[in-house]
Amino acid sequence: MSVGSRITSDDQLARLLQIGIVLEEVVEARAYHHYRSLDDELDAEIEDLLEHAAEESAEHRERLETLIEGLDVESVPFEEIEGLVEARYGRTQPEDFDGVLYDALCNEETAYKFYDDLIEAIEASETTFAIDREELLETLSTIRKEEAEGVEDVTAIMEER
Repeated sequence: MSVGSRITSDDQLARLLQIGIVLEEVVEARAYHHYRSLDDELDAEIEDLLEHAAEESAEHRERLETLIEGLDVESVPFEEIEGLVEARYGRTQPEDFDGVLYDALCNEETAYKFYDDLIEAIEASETTFAIDREELLETLSTIRKEEAEGVEDVTAIMEER
């Protein structure tokens, strides 16, 4: 399932929010992968970037889970959502990038684009959801803003080097 032009049901919204959760898990896992793969002379700036990305992803997952709890929907098995994310967003591995910063940039940009598309689809929808539309959009906009800040942070470090 990808973000379509409109969202027409609570079920569809829940699946998309679940995709967001899995995307956040991917970002967190990749940050920890890089953190563990770097040697003892870890650059403090990159270490902070990776730590922040992992913590932020955990916070984003919690916010998304809270939104899903407000919807009157049945849960989809994690494996099914994970498969959707893998097919759409998981075509690369951390080792596919020339360095930690490029992978971090790709992760932040992917998440930003997902949330941007999701917000656009919600705004285009005339569906009344079981959760407050303004709260939904505010939460997603905050997450999108934080992802944009992550892109800016990684880009700034890349430009310094």
